[in-house]
Amino acid sequence: MKGTVQFSAALVLLALAFSFATAYDPSPLQDFCVDLNDTTSAVFVNGKFCKDPKLVKAEDFFFSGLDKVGNTSNKEGSAVNLVNVDKLGGLNTLGISLARIDFAPYGLNPPHTHPRGTELLVVLEGTLNVGFVTSNTDNRLFTKVLNVGDVFVFPIGLIHFQQNIGNTPAVAISGLSSQNPGVITIANAVFGSNPPISIDVLTKAFQIDANVVKYLQSQF
Repeated sequence: MKGTVQFSAALVLLALAFSFATAYDPSPLQDFCVDLNDTTSAVFVNGKFCKDPKLVKAEDFFFSGLDKVGNTSNKEGSAVNLVNVDKLGGLNTLGISLARIDFAPYGLNPPHTHPRGTELLVVLEGTLNVGFVTSNTDNRLFTKVLNVGDVFVFPIGLIHFQQNIGNTPAVAISGLSSQNPGVITIANAVFGSNPPISIDVLTKAFQIDANVVKYLQSQF
């Protein structure tokens, strides 16, 4: 019961916060524009097609599943369940999305960026060490330890991370100011690109030996 109350309170907090925020996505020109993958009977708006408003149902604005615990049995020890426009068509043009983040003990949501959205995170369970780094040339690190009920904001486009620093699982909910904020995980992008970035480029960029680059690329 306690966990359910905390979960509900977190959703209410995020809803209130984003109701007063200006979304990064363009403002809609109609009440809604439910995502439709059928181009024969739709209008192209914001990268998604709009369903005929007369055919829209309550289910188009509904998603179920954020109560489910994510599978954290991976190298990072974390799992993200993002509810964006691809999962909830009613989000199209509304400039908002939501994610549940589960952490195994000492699990990490590794350094990454959201190119199209600011993130607002609230901790539901556990203790997280979070932070973000500003752009060049300062590259200043802002970091904070968060407990249950604490909130932290990660500005759009900046590299950030979250790590569970406790020996029990942790859970957080994040609101994002885009229907499709995108994510670029830094290590995956740099060392796991397809095709691979030149070893010469990476050795010079990171000032490390070519064998180290090859090893890191093999991990991704």
